[in-house]
Amino acid sequence: MPETDEQTAEQTGAQLPKKRADARRNEQMLLEVAAEVFVTSGVEAPVRDIAKAAGVGMGTIYRHFPTRADLIIAVYRHQVEACAEAGPALLASSASPYEALRRWVDLFVDFLSTKHGLAATLQSGDPRFAPLHAYFLERLTPVCASLLDAAASAGQIGREVNAGGFLFAIGNLCAGGRNDPRYDARGMVHLLVAGLRGQ
Repeated sequence: MPETDEQTAEQTGAQLPKKRADARRNEQMLLEVAAEVFVTSGVEAPVRDIAKAAGVGMGTIYRHFPTRADLIIAVYRHQVEACAEAGPALLASSASPYEALRRWVDLFVDFLSTKHGLAATLQSGDPRFAPLHAYFLERLTPVCASLLDAAASAGQIGREVNAGGFLFAIGNLCAGGRNDPRYDARGMVHLLVAGLRGQ
């Protein structure tokens, strides 16, 4: 008896890539929802709240992320990757390299300003979190450097700008307002970015 297309696909694993792609999409969706819940409720938000917001059962969350630490690490890495990928995209789509830099810095400020308890969790001493800071620097420093270099090559900022020091300065400006709702971190960072043009 000849095999059906379904039987052939099953035997050859032809459906597996589609399933893997679906699983990746589901995981990305869960990470985006979890990040939003972390922003509003902190990293200690109940898993059931994340599951409800995502429209899935708690079992689905635990299947992808067996522990809360797994989920926190995945959300952090997901947000770092989104920020890293935005750099080249903004450079390609913005009116100028300086505009791309300014827009990317806004994304970076959003990332730093909406971690709600994540920073404290990452400094908790749990060895699973230890590599994340190095990962953050390894992924985002080169992206920032490429944006700074492009703006400098276009004559839109001064040439003596160190990407690591620049990110550190932004981080300090963002940290300044954690306990004061009157503090405008984005406004302060905008002043820093505007100052690059006067070098």
